[in-house]
Amino acid sequence: MRRGGAERQWLIRVAAACLIGACATPTEQAGRFARAAGLEPVVLQGEGFRHWSQYRAGQGGRRLHVYVDHDGSPWLAGQFVAADPTPRDPVALRLMARDPGPALYVGRPCHFEVDGPQRCQPLQWTHERYGERVVASMARAVQEFAASHGFDEVVLIGHSGGGAIVMLMAPRLPQTRAVVTIAGNLDVAAWSREHGFSPLVGSLNPAAGAPLPSAITQLHYVGSEDRTITPAMVQGYAKRDPGARVVEVPGFDHRCCWEAEWPRFLCRPPLQESTACHN
Repeated sequence: MRRGGAERQWLIRVAAACLIGACATPTEQAGRFARAAGLEPVVLQGEGFRHWSQYRAGQGGRRLHVYVDHDGSPWLAGQFVAADPTPRDPVALRLMARDPGPALYVGRPCHFEVDGPQRCQPLQWTHERYGERVVASMARAVQEFAASHGFDEVVLIGHSGGGAIVMLMAPRLPQTRAVVTIAGNLDVAAWSREHGFSPLVGSLNPAAGAPLPSAITQLHYVGSEDRTITPAMVQGYAKRDPGARVVEVPGFDHRCCWEAEWPRFLCRPPLQESTACHN
C-alpha cells in the first residue's frame, strides 16, 4: 500500500529540513503545520499533566469535535524507551486541520514537550500509555475546555491508540454524544498478543470494561489493508458491545488514506450533525 500524499509531503518536509541542517523536532514540525492550517495553539491543564492542543472555533455551534492521536514513538527500535514520544506523523492533527470546526486537538500526556521530567516518566508513554492517570487527565482537560467554551455536546475522535483513549474517556464526560475511531486500538490485550508485544501492565483496556452507554453513538472505521489494527480486531470488539458499529473501508491501511478522504467522512453521521459538513 502506498503512503498517502499528505503523509509523503509531511515526511518530505522533515527530510528536507534535516538535509539543510535545520532539522526541527516533532513538536516544532507539528507547530508549523498547525500555524499554516490556521489553528489556535492552547495548552490545557488536565489532572496532573498539561496538554499541547490546537483549536479551531469554526462557524460556531454547540458541538465540539475532539481529536486524539496515536501512541507516537514510545520505543526506539522496539526495545529502547524513547526520550520524546511525540508523534512524528500526527495523523489526528492532520484530520483535525481538515475539519472546519468547532474542533480541538488534544495532545497526550508527555507528548509535545509541555511537561518536564518532574511530571513525565517513561511509564506514561510506554506501559501506562492508556492508564488511569493518562485517561483522567485527558478527560479533565476536555471537560473543562468544553464547559468554558459553551459546548454542550462532544464527539470524540481517535486514531490508533487514540481510539483506546477516547473510548476510555467517553463515559467520563457528560457532554459525550458520539465516539468515532479510525484504526482504533479497541482491545489492547488482543493487539499485544497479535504482534507479540509485552502486555501493557498499568494500562486500561476498552474491551475489558463495560459497554459504552447506549446514548453514546459509536462508529469504528478500519482499513481493509490495515495490518496494525486489523479488521478482525475491531470486529472482535464489536461482538462484545452491541452499540458498536464497524465500517471496513476498502483499500485503506493504518495511515492511508484517511486524511485525503476525511471531508467525506465528516459528512456522514454522527459527524454531519455538526457544522462540519458543507456540501
